[in-house]
Amino acid sequence: MTAYIKNYLEQTSKIASMLNQAEIRNAVNILKNIRKNKGRLFILGVGGSAGNASHAVNDFRKIAGIESYTPTDNVSELTARVNDDGWDSVFKNWLRISSLNSNDVVLVFSVGGGNLEKNISVNLIMAEKYAKEAGAKIIGIVSRDGGYTKEVADCCILIPTLSPETVTPHAEEFQAIVWHLLVSHPDIQVNEMKWESQVATPAKTHG
Repeated sequence: MTAYIKNYLEQTSKIASMLNQAEIRNAVNILKNIRKNKGRLFILGVGGSAGNASHAVNDFRKIAGIESYTPTDNVSELTARVNDDGWDSVFKNWLRISSLNSNDVVLVFSVGGGNLEKNISVNLIMAEKYAKEAGAKIIGIVSRDGGYTKEVADCCILIPTLSPETVTPHAEEFQAIVWHLLVSHPDIQVNEMKWESQVATPAKTHG
């Protein structure tokens, strides 16, 4: 048990040191440009990545001042589209009704990035294909070999795989690490965060 904890945390530290900083800078530049051009950020993810997408929407809107959305925040529309049209097309059709265009960016959170041959995350693949047709930029934060997302993304931040047993937890934790890095980057952050805005109160002394 102790060995697992030690190994997991050591892997987390090593993965952080292995991230491609040039790709992160590329993501910063893309995000700066969409805000300048009054574009929108659409964040896609399923499972744990959907939870991350919802959190990230808050941060990009509140901290970075970027108009942001995720389809999984609207469970009524999501389930209606799944019921009527099918799971594979749910994100593509949501992006279409949102009038996705060349000023916008699609940010994909995914463990493997999608694989059409293995029928994995086809909904992300169809959404990315539609994004390319619409001229929108794609940023991916993915793991394993990056899958379809790495093939088509304008910027792909790949989370290295150090252990096949912990691919998913490391992928999803680093989605959070990377988006928090992005929203707090000096070129992206426009609004101060609550705790950072608090002036430290000097410790009381006695005597």
